Amino acid sequence: MLQLWGRLSSINVRKVVLCAQVLDIELPRSDAGLAYGVVDTPGYRALNPNGLVPLLQDGDFTLWESNAIVRYLCARANKLYPSDLQQRFNAERWMDWQQTTLNPAGSPGFKQWIRVAPDQRNASVIAQSVAATEPLFALLDEHLSRHAFMAGDALGMADIPIACEVHRWWGLPQPRPAWPHLERWYAGWLALPASRGVLDLPLS
Repeated sequence: MLQLWGRLSSINVRKVVLCAQVLDIELPRSDAGLAYGVVDTPGYRALNPNGLVPLLQDGDFTLWESNAIVRYLCARANKLYPSDLQQRFNAERWMDWQQTTLNPAGSPGFKQWIRVAPDQRNASVIAQSVAATEPLFALLDEHLSRHAFMAGDALGMADIPIACEVHRWWGLPQPRPAWPHLERWYAGWLALPASRGVLDLPLS
C-alpha cells in the first residue's frame, strides 16, 4: 500500500505526484509541511529524520528524497527506468543536475516572487537568480535541439524533475528568452493528461 506525505505546493512533492500519474499508479497523498505541520512530529521524524517532504511509504518501507522516490516508482513499475546501464546513468545524471544545479539557481528567484511579500522583495536576489538560471535553460534548450527527451528518444524518468522545474520557473511573473526546443518539449508535457493537477497548478 503506497502513501505519499507532502504538500503539493512543494516542487519535490509535485515530482512524485507527476511520476505516479505518468505511471498510472494510485498514490494517496496527505498534506504535510509548512502550514500543514506534521513534519516535526515524532512519528514523522522517525520515518524521515530530515523533517522534509516528500516521504513515500510502501508497506513497511519508507523512502525520502524526491528524485530517489521517482527512481523507485519507475523501477517498481518497470516503466521509464532504463535497463541498459549507460542509458540509466544518462538519465540519473540529469536528475542529479536538476537537484544540484538547476534547482539551487532558480530557488532564490522563486522564493522572492512567490513567498516574499511584494514590499519586501529583493530585486538583487531575483536578478542574481535569473543570471544563474537562464544559462542553464539555454543549456537544456541546446540539449533538446539534439534529443527528443532528456535521456533518449522516449519519455523517461529524467524528464519528470526537469518538467517540474520548468513549470516553476516559467510560472514566475517575469520575462524570459525564447527557448524553442525546450518550449517544444514542455508543450508535449502539457498535452499529456498525466500533467493535469501538477503542471497546470498556480505557484504557491
